[in-house]
Amino acid sequence: MKKTIFCFLSILLISGGLIAQNEEPSKVKSGHTNNNKFKQLYDEFATPNMFRTASGAPGPAYYQQQADYKMDIELDDVNAKLSGSETITYTNNSPDELKYLWVQLDQNMRAKDSKSPLIEGGGYGPVTSASRFVSAYMKEPFDGGFNIQEVKDTNGNKLEYMINMTMMRIELPSSLKSGQQFSFFIKWWYNINDHVKDGGRSGYEYFPDTDNRIYVMAQFYPRMAVYSDVEGWQNSQFWGRDEFALTFGNFDVNITVPADHILDGTGRLVNRKEVFSKVMLERYEKAKKTYDEPVKIVTQAEAEAAETQKSSKKKTWKLSAQNVRDFGFATSRKFIWDMMAVKIGGKDIMAVSLYPKEGNPLWEDWSTKTVASTLISYSRMTFDYPYHKAISVHAPMGMEYPMICYNFGRPEKDGTYSDRVKYGMMGVIIHEVGHNFFPMIVNSDERQWTWMDEGLNSFVQYVAEQDFAIKYPTALSPNDKTFPSRRGPAKNIIPYMGGDQDFISPIMSKGLNVHQFGENAYGKPATALNILRETVMGPDLFDYSFREYAHRWMFKHPTPEDFFRTMEDASAFDLDWYWRGWFYTTDWVDIGVKEVKKYYVSSKPNDYGKRVARWYNVKPEDLIYMVEEGSEDFEDSMRDKSPMDSSASLKEYLMDNFTPEQRQLIKNPKYFYSVTFNKPGGLVMPIIVEYTYADGTKLKETYPAEIWRLNDNEVSKTIASEKEIVGIIVDPDLETADIDTSNNSWPKEIKQSDFDQFKDKVKN
Repeated sequence: MKKTIFCFLSILLISGGLIAQNEEPSKVKSGHTNNNKFKQLYDEFATPNMFRTASGAPGPAYYQQQADYKMDIELDDVNAKLSGSETITYTNNSPDELKYLWVQLDQNMRAKDSKSPLIEGGGYGPVTSASRFVSAYMKEPFDGGFNIQEVKDTNGNKLEYMINMTMMRIELPSSLKSGQQFSFFIKWWYNINDHVKDGGRSGYEYFPDTDNRIYVMAQFYPRMAVYSDVEGWQNSQFWGRDEFALTFGNFDVNITVPADHILDGTGRLVNRKEVFSKVMLERYEKAKKTYDEPVKIVTQAEAEAAETQKSSKKKTWKLSAQNVRDFGFATSRKFIWDMMAVKIGGKDIMAVSLYPKEGNPLWEDWSTKTVASTLISYSRMTFDYPYHKAISVHAPMGMEYPMICYNFGRPEKDGTYSDRVKYGMMGVIIHEVGHNFFPMIVNSDERQWTWMDEGLNSFVQYVAEQDFAIKYPTALSPNDKTFPSRRGPAKNIIPYMGGDQDFISPIMSKGLNVHQFGENAYGKPATALNILRETVMGPDLFDYSFREYAHRWMFKHPTPEDFFRTMEDASAFDLDWYWRGWFYTTDWVDIGVKEVKKYYVSSKPNDYGKRVARWYNVKPEDLIYMVEEGSEDFEDSMRDKSPMDSSASLKEYLMDNFTPEQRQLIKNPKYFYSVTFNKPGGLVMPIIVEYTYADGTKLKETYPAEIWRLNDNEVSKTIASEKEIVGIIVDPDLETADIDTSNNSWPKEIKQSDFDQFKDKVKN
């Protein structure tokens, strides 16, 4: 039997299985469907078609509609009222004939007869603040919502329309065929809400000391709903949480405001010389060539002077934007205005900030620099930022629109601020500026899949925050070496994933209908993508695939399947198990070390080995026998023997069974282990293990997630080692969001209770 050897792993697994087949058969169990965690997602995914391919790319028949707007807007600053008229030209690029058009009337959620407040349950709390009590039970409802004055075609003929809460259906005079356009006119007005007192994604903030307001305006005009190959008309009602599905188009917007207001918004300012002073123009030209520090277009002193000298005259700002899905603007006489240039893909982009004196010194120090750094990071992760500017506006909330976003973070009245305020302001600017990429350009349906914009954006935000800390280390507090990101690191999602299952929904849920909206739509998907990048795929493969998705779907309407399929198509990673676990279930991660057994090599045949020898028709002495430490065979064959003796026996056997050339290629292990890992948590993940040896050295090994494909409860790995293993830790760097680390160690780590730690502290 020269050159014949059966390794102990083969003997234990293969021969054991063969012998079991000859034993008395067990009772036959009933059949079951395929519940394997690695089952492909054919049941969950939409079938590929000519609109969307199996690779995740747009298909040859992909289409999207277009809506172009020409608007005239006027702000009544005295009465906080906005009036407007618009002509919408709608192009039907679909293969379908359309009998009617759907228009979104988002302001109607604030109408007196709005149903939005009525969908929320809850009872009286034992304690509440006076302001909250007054707002909930004693305050007159706000008289908001669109007042539609006219709906007609371009010939002046009235169009029939029907308003259902936040949606308006406009009847077409005749069916709009594929390739045809239809233009119509809408005139409206509404009362602007105080979004500090009443909430909302837009509105004004009032400053009683100078009787001034800052307006951050959005959803201020009737907007076309999306018609697509996936949903048909996306006319789901706006209840206040789920954001928007919007159609790309071109905008020409004229906005009339008090003459002493400073205004900026989506699009290129086309009448700059009419609305800028000579000094402002000179400063603007300087800012276009400045890359290190922002240049003030309007100084704090000038803004403070304007606050006290209110003009009775008016001024019209004209903005024009191409290929954007929405429009927003901000206006106030309180605004300080600064800008600087940032180089993206060989082009100069303007990073811009608008803020009142109440935002300083924090905003003048960091807002515009944060905008610039964000554009660089996101462009690296996706595509070069295509627009000519990105604006950060000081406001009491965070919200985003093409080229402009509204961000919180205000110092105390004496100018001091905490780390929480500083990092919160920087983080929200990064997040809201990042929304220019998701969903303003990669235009997912926020009304249906909130995570596709918030989750993807929160993931890239984490990357951008770390980049920002490297670029601007002086922005960090003395004790911080990295940016203290809220979302992205695996450990931060553990409290949510390990929480009460009655209040957790899968990520693949409509955002309106989930508990813990922030973690569901922002935190968990951001963490899932970060783990996928850092632990499962590796940054190179992930980043390539993520950029491919962004490039494929920039200025288009992707679905979740388009994202999932592209990530696999561009990486050669089968990730169905990952999408299913993280996105379609509420399973959590919990992987532990169940058992560790040590084995030694023996040349003495045992009963089991003799049976195997008979089965294979070989001599018992031609087999290698592994005996478990502490077993009867161990006591019988290994008494008073050391691992070195065992190793010598193995070496002697190899000398007899291999040629000299073969022996040179073989290691000489002295220690043999069988390590069993179990998975109390349902989520499939790679097993990341750190082995510690007696000499103090360590080895980190990652077993791919596919190790669980045949047994979803536990798996064993056999290890032949030249050094003795004295410690094993699963997920030593907390990469996988394991909710229970008490079972991650061997020998089992005994952790003190909080009470015992307190006693030791008192004792010492």
